[in-house]
Amino acid sequence: MRCIIIEDQPPAQRILKKYIDDMGALELRGVFSDAIQAMEFIGKEPIDLMFLDIHLPKISGIDFLKSMQNPPKVILTTAFPDYALESYEFNVVDYLLKPFSFQRFVKAVSKVSLKTITPQGDTVAVSTKEHPKEIYIKSGYEHIKVVIADIIHIESDADYTEIIIEHKKHLSSESLKFWEDTLPSDQFFRIHRSHIINTEKIEKLVGNQVYLLNGSILPIGRAYKDEFVKRILN
Repeated sequence: MRCIIIEDQPPAQRILKKYIDDMGALELRGVFSDAIQAMEFIGKEPIDLMFLDIHLPKISGIDFLKSMQNPPKVILTTAFPDYALESYEFNVVDYLLKPFSFQRFVKAVSKVSLKTITPQGDTVAVSTKEHPKEIYIKSGYEHIKVVIADIIHIESDADYTEIIIEHKKHLSSESLKFWEDTLPSDQFFRIHRSHIINTEKIEKLVGNQVYLLNGSILPIGRAYKDEFVKRILN
């Protein structure tokens, strides 16, 4: 998915570049400090998605959108929440409020559904809900990179969640619901109000318990059991 950044602050540009690089489904085609430069580029190059700041020199992001007849998909990035309602009049994909995490960025990009034209002229919907192979976990002042396939299970601990990988665990301030929504649903399943497991790490099921490859034995909640067992056995 071909994308550009329209952002006048170098720190914000660097963060977006890093997130785009970490998200394998995106190809960065250009970085622009104002909308005028971007407008000229879009007129020459096909672009699928743009990350657009609102407060820009020369012309604001909102006014830029108003001037475009057929804009690419747009994810707004801004430090100001005031324009959220107005922005959705332009069918923006999402509204990212700075500072935003990599997980929030991924969630925004996953909402994009591109329409491309085949050589025969047919319109085809292309889903871009591709989850990254790696994820950054915010722990205190650190952002720790974790390979998603290495996650064994996630456990709720009061106001925090513990992300358990082999031989170590990371403490995150994100909720269990956040991880349930963020991680690929074909691989991770919530089996209890306090537990999400990586189904590829299951050793066996015994009654109302699941045994994982790292030796953990976790309960299966009554409300989750039927759907979980049906999914595993199928």
